Amino acid sequence: MASSQLSQSKLIGAFAVCGLVWGSLQAYIIHSFGFPWMTAVTDSATSGILLCGACWLINNNLRYYQPDKESYIYLLIWCAALAAACIAGCRYILPLFNMGQVYFNFLQQSLVIRFFTLFLAIGWMAMISALWYTQLDHKKTVDRKTEAEKLARDAELYNLRQQLQPHFLFNSLNSINALIGFKPDEARKMIHQLSDFLRGTLKKDDQLLVPLNDELTHLNLYLEIEKVRFGHRLQTEISCDDKCGEATLPSMLLQPLVENAIKFGLYDTTGEVTVSIRAETEDQYLIIMIQNPYDPKTSRPRKGTGFGLSGVQRRLYLIFARNDLMETHANDNIFTTIIKIPQL
Repeated sequence: MASSQLSQSKLIGAFAVCGLVWGSLQAYIIHSFGFPWMTAVTDSATSGILLCGACWLINNNLRYYQPDKESYIYLLIWCAALAAACIAGCRYILPLFNMGQVYFNFLQQSLVIRFFTLFLAIGWMAMISALWYTQLDHKKTVDRKTEAEKLARDAELYNLRQQLQPHFLFNSLNSINALIGFKPDEARKMIHQLSDFLRGTLKKDDQLLVPLNDELTHLNLYLEIEKVRFGHRLQTEISCDDKCGEATLPSMLLQPLVENAIKFGLYDTTGEVTVSIRAETEDQYLIIMIQNPYDPKTSRPRKGTGFGLSGVQRRLYLIFARNDLMETHANDNIFTTIIKIPQL
């Protein structure tokens, strides 16, 4: 709203300057025909006031109504009618100032030229106003579209974040239920860890990007819960260079990737499994690599894992508008997920 008012003020200011130049030029031309400056200024001021009124009418009309391409002929007719009204005003108002018969004859003889001059001025006003307000309408339309897309993107991001927790929460509660009978201390520990994890999740709901250090701290809470579930079978290795600790990434981006690695690394095996997470910065990107072993006979990592990988890729696209920020590889029974986060 403020921007629109500022633009309108600039337009009015520009036309005010043009009006002063126009009036000064008209007074000089009339004076050059041998009339006194008082006569020239009176003629110029009267014509200028009538012209300003006509320009205000055409500008105000175009401010609220933009004609179609087929309706521009009506705009020309409207400009001609306003020019004729201005000429009629000059014809009947200027003689009231009693500036002499010579001036009256000059006024009579110049009415046709004045009409076309005023028609040209009003036409220019109409054209500039039409272009100005068309541009403003287009900008408002683009702003509304951008805002609608942002709201839709934020809603989808929120929906994606909401999908992260239910299955993990159910699995954790099932594990707690199983531990209560024969390992009550482990069950209580897991409840506290789950509480801390969920509390951290709530704090991150309104954050789009967070430092990697904060994300890894939150991820460690998740891994501690999973280690209670799987015991000694789950081992993790986390390493990142000193430069990337303050690099930012979308909040809770790593959890579904690590959960995916645990699922396909442990669910189909009985031995120990090591999930490794490495992070580094390179060429304005934060690069994170997550690796886990898998059994090609029972897992199908090339096809993805439902929400885990597809959800992360969708979030990256919604935030950065790019589809090339995640890639996966499966070689030598090791499944690797690599994500690149642009550092804005």
